[in-house]
Amino acid sequence: MSTALITHPDFLLHETGPFHPERPGRMTAILSRLGLDGDVPAAATPAGLRCLSPSAADEASVKAVHDGAYVDAVAGWCELGYSNLPTGDTTVCPASEAVARLAAGAGIRAVDAVMSGEADRVFCIARPPGHHAESDRGMGFCIYNNAAIAARYAQSRFGVERVAILDWDVHHGNGTQEIFEDDPSVYYVSVHQSPLYPFTGEEWEKGTGEGAGFTLNVPVSAGSGDEVFLDVLSRRIIPVIREYRPDLFVLSAGFDAHMDDPLSGTLVTDAGFQAMSRILLDFVADACGGRMISMLEGGYDLEALARCVADHVDMMAS
Repeated sequence: MSTALITHPDFLLHETGPFHPERPGRMTAILSRLGLDGDVPAAATPAGLRCLSPSAADEASVKAVHDGAYVDAVAGWCELGYSNLPTGDTTVCPASEAVARLAAGAGIRAVDAVMSGEADRVFCIARPPGHHAESDRGMGFCIYNNAAIAARYAQSRFGVERVAILDWDVHHGNGTQEIFEDDPSVYYVSVHQSPLYPFTGEEWEKGTGEGAGFTLNVPVSAGSGDEVFLDVLSRRIIPVIREYRPDLFVLSAGFDAHMDDPLSGTLVTDAGFQAMSRILLDFVADACGGRMISMLEGGYDLEALARCVADHVDMMAS
């Protein structure tokens, strides 16, 4: 199995202020841990992984997921120097819309890589994150929904029939769920702390209309640690995804369920995330044609984030 990274130095241009949890330092901490301190993307990491460069997502790809009026408004808000999106919890700067398009473009580049055979597995080191962005509004540090844009692009460009999106960020991915809640061609699965922002993702939320039964939420309580998360993945989530038989697997890879993270109360350790990655990689090796795209979402303790991402990437490449 071949593995690639996708990143770009312009992801650092999305400025949120020195004390904001979703800050450029998240990316620099990860790159440093991976040995990519200088100009990125380099030709390869010290471990020999290829680094691929994304292009900004085009208008059609973004608007395939997001309401056109919202997309047009984001560009205007950033150009006018707004400090936050109207929801009030997503900081922006003049460069933010262009950087958000580049983050969405990282997912598109990942789809091109895995569907063309250029790589089997891809990890996207991109920001801002995306899973809270709904079809007509950004929120929770997210502007455009990177995972959703990638999934829809895979369907439109390559004719992928079924995409499974697993979201293990500690916060429920309300945006991804909302975008696909009536669509049986995308199975959205989330394990997340509850109650916690954005206060969605109850177990009874299972999709609507033709998408009924194609959303699975597994809320867990504060204090849940490795054993709970591993049990949920092994006994509830993987069997459901296996039965769905996806053609492409996308992971919304937040690492903020870590015990050191300041925005959560779950107690997952480094070893827990390693074991979670192993469960997924063993599944993907036997499904989805081996195709896996992993996209960075949350994770706000810089040292824990960098360690866990490096472990995840190493395991993808092993």
